Parts: sequence; C-alpha cells; structure tokens
Amino acid sequence: MRRLLWIPVCLVALAVPAVVLARGGGGGFNSVVRTLEHRYHAHATRIPLMGLVSLVSRAATHKGVGNLHVAEFDDFSETVDGEELNQLVQADLGASWERVIRETSRKDNEQTLIFMHPEGQRMGLFVVDLDGHELDVVQVSVDPDHLNESIGKYDHHEHQGHHEVSD
Repeated sequence: MRRLLWIPVCLVALAVPAVVLARGGGGGFNSVVRTLEHRYHAHATRIPLMGLVSLVSRAATHKGVGNLHVAEFDDFSETVDGEELNQLVQADLGASWERVIRETSRKDNEQTLIFMHPEGQRMGLFVVDLDGHELDVVQVSVDPDHLNESIGKYDHHEHQGHHEVSD
C-alpha cells in the first residue's frame, strides 16, 4: 500500500517543475509575450501545435533548427516607441541576451529587434518584428555550423565567365 502512495507524490513532484517551466517563470518567450500583451492591451495568438512544428523542423533540418516558439499580434493598433519596446524586451529576456539588430522606421510604425543568446554549441535567436498592424515574436534555437553550411550552398562567389575587376 505504501508503494501506491509514492505514485501520486512522484507525479506531483514532476508536474510542479513542468508547470513552472511552461509558465515561463524566469523570463524568456512567454514573459515577453505577456509583457507586450499587458503594455499594449493586445492579445497574442500562439500558433497551434507549435511543439509538433518545432519537432518536425528539428528533424527536417537535421537538428539545425529547434525549440521554435511563435506568437502573433494581429490588428496591433498601438503606436510603439522603439526605445520602450527595446527596454521591455531586454528586461524580460535578461542580461544573457544581446541585442544585435535594432531597426526603427519613424514614418511607418515598423520596428525590428533581434537578440542572440549562446546555448552551448547552439545559438538562441529572439526576434520581435512590428510591421504596420502586425507584431510577431519568434524564438528559435539554431546550430550555427549547420546554418553556415546551409547558407553556403546558396553563396555565389563568381559566375562563370564573369570576373571581378578591381582598380
């Protein structure tokens, strides 16, 4: 009888960390999305079955891409101050994430932020892109070596018969 008591205790012990991680307790993707929802009074749509899509993308790219998270804010009507958006995202991501790109268009309500974070031999990328009335938030983990190989397939150094001339 005592052994049967351990089953629910173990299930609870395993469930508590899973719930905390799923809620994004210490920052990261879920925290950024919640902050943007609260600050801009908008609702994010999370892509259904994203876990399955992430698993398929990992397999299809031979582990080159994985841990994919996507949230979309459609009909995003708030005017966004680029510096404020940068500070909100940076605060939720934490100091280990480094912003590598910030592009702001003053006339068209467009903002793009790209952050990077080392994950052992992988690299985490976090993208926030506001384009008119649509705001997208994407987090993905990539293998930089695999990505470099994939991009290298499309690199065109010189076309046959055409040579660069330098002065």
